[in-house]
Amino acid sequence: MEILLSITSGLFLFIGSFLCISGGVGIIRFPDFYTRMHAAGVTDTLGSAMILTGLMFQSGDLLVFAKLVMVLLLILLVGPTTSHVLAKAAFHNGLLPQGLNTLSKSDDKEDTSSNT
Repeated sequence: MEILLSITSGLFLFIGSFLCISGGVGIIRFPDFYTRMHAAGVTDTLGSAMILTGLMFQSGDLLVFAKLVMVLLLILLVGPTTSHVLAKAAFHNGLLPQGLNTLSKSDDKEDTSSNT
């Protein structure tokens, strides 16, 4: 039973670490703010949830397990909400996604050429 818990915990910790690292790579590689924020938000929430789940398997004390559950619930509530509010604030302040920036510039050129 102890070996099964160690293997399961290690698997969750490995998957969580991989997700956090892939989120970091996504922040570096993706082209605009919104895709970078998506990579960071999704992988951060899921990666930390996997890591905390792996730590829950390792915890032997009920108090430690309860604290990890509370931290997990807090992360699952705060992470997506923060990403949504940040994206909404960026869009409200005029930061358009990369694909919309090129469309709006080409539309502006067409509008000015038809007026002259």
